[in-house]
Amino acid sequence: MNALELEGVRVVRGGRTVWSEGDLSVPAGAVVGVIGPNGAGKTTLFQVLLGLLPVAEGQVRVLGGPPRRGNRRIGYVPQNYTAAIGEAVRARDLVTLGLNGGRFGLRPTSAGERARVDAALERVGAAGYADRRMSELSGGQQQRVAIAQAIVDDAELLLLDEPLANLDLRNQHEIVRLLGDLQRERGATVLVVAHDLNPLLPVLTDAVYLLDGHPHHASIGDVVQEDLLTHLYGTPVGVVRTPQGDLFTRAAWSDPDPAGSER
Repeated sequence: MNALELEGVRVVRGGRTVWSEGDLSVPAGAVVGVIGPNGAGKTTLFQVLLGLLPVAEGQVRVLGGPPRRGNRRIGYVPQNYTAAIGEAVRARDLVTLGLNGGRFGLRPTSAGERARVDAALERVGAAGYADRRMSELSGGQQQRVAIAQAIVDDAELLLLDEPLANLDLRNQHEIVRLLGDLQRERGATVLVVAHDLNPLLPVLTDAVYLLDGHPHHASIGDVVQEDLLTHLYGTPVGVVRTPQGDLFTRAAWSDPDPAGSER
């Protein structure tokens, strides 16, 4: 089964077409990087999949059905999510909110629900600080808790908007490793919005890229190409393959003064 299917989709915001001619399918179980320049519509794609933004044309299917708000089969971590959390919210409270939270706050939890919260925190390596306030945690710890909230209800599709932003290299690598482990263990489909592909390349299988006002899907090997990435970002991008077969992208600069006489 495909996790996502778009057929002839056009998305409009404020009377302006964000992107159009959306025709793609993403297989279930893929780990997908969602890439494109600023303003291309990456977060908009997530809002469409979550049922928060209706499409102007075409058809969207998510996990076999139309998008709908509050789909418990989808776990979502928005960009800068933890910045809006109150000072007193504990990590455990935040994960519990993903299981039974509502407009009027938390309701009493059952022993089974508490066990599921504990299991989600344990799975992401956050059990040791479950009772600490979110405001006291580091960026990497906060991101782990946010992912725990996204998976606590056994989500089949995870949508993460810039989960590596503002993290140091060690925490980036740990979060990427966690995403790869979750995909292998649960078979979940993972979509990650990212500006820098390099930390994610070890786990990515596919990419959705927004190019020239249209979304496209391809395997990650077909996307990590110098010509495509240079066109996508409007600046020279180089691709390096190591003897071990690993891929890296880098900015490709031309130095008009290699001797440095003008510096």
